[in-house]
Amino acid sequence: MVEIRLVNTDDKKQVKQFVQFHYDLYKGDPNWVPPFRGDVEVMLNKKKHPFYDHSEADFFTAWKNGKMAGRIAALMNNSYNNYHQLKTANLFLFDSINDQEVANALFDAAIEWARKRGLNEIIGPKGFSLFDGYGVLTDGFDERQMMNMSAYNYPYYKNLYEAYGFRKCNEFVSMSFKASEFVLPEKVQKVAEIVQKRGTLKVIAYKSRKEFVKNAQTIANLYAKSFENNWEYFPMSFKEIQFLIDNVLKMVDPKMVKFITNEKQEIVGFLITFPDLSAAMQRHNGYLTPALILDLLLEIRRTKKVTLNGFGILEEYRRRGGDALLYSSMSKLLEAFPQFVDAEATQMAESAKEVQLEMIALGLKPKKHHRIYKKEF
Repeated sequence: MVEIRLVNTDDKKQVKQFVQFHYDLYKGDPNWVPPFRGDVEVMLNKKKHPFYDHSEADFFTAWKNGKMAGRIAALMNNSYNNYHQLKTANLFLFDSINDQEVANALFDAAIEWARKRGLNEIIGPKGFSLFDGYGVLTDGFDERQMMNMSAYNYPYYKNLYEAYGFRKCNEFVSMSFKASEFVLPEKVQKVAEIVQKRGTLKVIAYKSRKEFVKNAQTIANLYAKSFENNWEYFPMSFKEIQFLIDNVLKMVDPKMVKFITNEKQEIVGFLITFPDLSAAMQRHNGYLTPALILDLLLEIRRTKKVTLNGFGILEEYRRRGGDALLYSSMSKLLEAFPQFVDAEATQMAESAKEVQLEMIALGLKPKKHHRIYKKEF
């Protein structure tokens, strides 16, 4: 018999139990990277996280034989639903022991929660923002998780979802390659040079953190706007933009970011890269301490791997040579940081078939697949 409990997010003990379960379940797994505990806790903080200004979420735990056996979050993103004219719930932060009864009880709780709010379908894993990482890992379990930019889970999760009746809604692929083997074809390089001479599309780079932070509000707004045609897009509030700046953009090394702008100085393409700090994160188990901060700073110099976490250009500018300009920027960036031996292009939407084919032609190899599931009710 499985007991489902609604988490009282004002109760510190219950919040801690919800958060801790993930660390207990994956303890000792060499490919799992512990998230920062504070990042998870703020998702349960309805007074602090900007998501709750416009939307709802609740959290559930599952108990079996007196022990916690699973957890799940159910979300209703009103901004997303209003923009797309849908009645969709999201599920997120799902974790379970390998027990279908436990998983079913958690899924039942999330769907019942959604049904009471007049919703008619549930998709996920999909989180609180555009930047929470999507999906269930279904392939690539031999690779270490790329920090917390995409999820890591046990192989049996796929079975838990599908045995309940969830079906594939979307998929994201991550590709790996050797930085030294990324050679831009002469034809692509020539197109990039022609586009640059024309001057209609320009590559923007920031030389200092001060300059980057000064323009962070504009960057964040245009960056978010560039997702408008993506299935997961929803308009972000001022507080959500600020949340993005404080939690993502301020951590970016300006030298590892390139933007492509059009004649109106609007961002139409971007390349955002991060050094892989997974090893340092693994050593501290999610605790943000002075020791971790020092370790992260040292890992920036030690790491041999980089992630291309943001990579894309609006479709209307691809045909104008924007894609060539983006690949040229990528090549130059890798050349500028010779310490990186390995690289990963993290979570590209399956629907971006043309981009994936171009990446494969440039030597990138699909390694990880994350699946978004959907169930109507």
